[in-house]
Amino acid sequence: MLCGTLLPCARAADLITTQRDPALYDGWLKMYDLQFDDAHRIFAKWNLDHPSDPLGFVSDASAYVFSELTRLGALESELFVDDSVFLRQKKLTADPKAKQSLMAAMAQADRHTDALLQKNPKDPRGLFAKSLGLGLRADYAGLVDKQFLAALSYTKESRTYAEQLTAVDPLFYDAYLGPGLESYLLSLKAAPVRLLLRITGAKVDREKGLEQLRMTAAQGHYLEPFAKLLLAVAALRDKKPDEARQILRELRQRFPNNQLYENELARLSKVR
Repeated sequence: MLCGTLLPCARAADLITTQRDPALYDGWLKMYDLQFDDAHRIFAKWNLDHPSDPLGFVSDASAYVFSELTRLGALESELFVDDSVFLRQKKLTADPKAKQSLMAAMAQADRHTDALLQKNPKDPRGLFAKSLGLGLRADYAGLVDKQFLAALSYTKESRTYAEQLTAVDPLFYDAYLGPGLESYLLSLKAAPVRLLLRITGAKVDREKGLEQLRMTAAQGHYLEPFAKLLLAVAALRDKKPDEARQILRELRQRFPNNQLYENELARLSKVR
């Protein structure tokens, strides 16, 4: 159990409550359902009502990144399951207008995040916004611009803030996704590459990574659906199609406008 007396349990409830904003969460649900215009409208209203809160701005940035990755097909499971497909893929052509909007949202998020962390270096929302923003930069650099060294650098920096956050608030389950993804994906590299990554400070631990992804999938909030998608990809890599189907069916039911889940299920229908 995470808490054994009344006082710690009350503290746990307070910590979880500070993480969750229903209005902001609605924007994330729209984003996962590929209703990006609706998501941006929700985030814009949130930012007007909470002008000094970085989480609204970094959420808006998330929608721009996720929209681009969806448009460019960069989240297709074959890119993650088949390394040869991923490596053969050319640098993607980003939408300049979307990139400009993304950079503007990230600049606002950085400004408010830095202000929060200057006042309190252990502020949970500030640490989460910082970790998430760096994770978005890593995703964009690696999946869109194909700048893998830059993506690795952003990933490591994001993990530093995520680890600071989980030290302050171990119940902030969204914070486990970034480190978990790093540990899992890097563990799939060839042995000499894994050794080099460890030397450079990257975390390479397959089982630990999967454990952290499961924590976010089971008890996360904003990043819970994304953690489940990553677990479906992991199941495909591990030749566990039934496990992947179960996850993808749940996601398809929750987000019927997201064709990605339907496409992946159709691909799985060919797997015996």
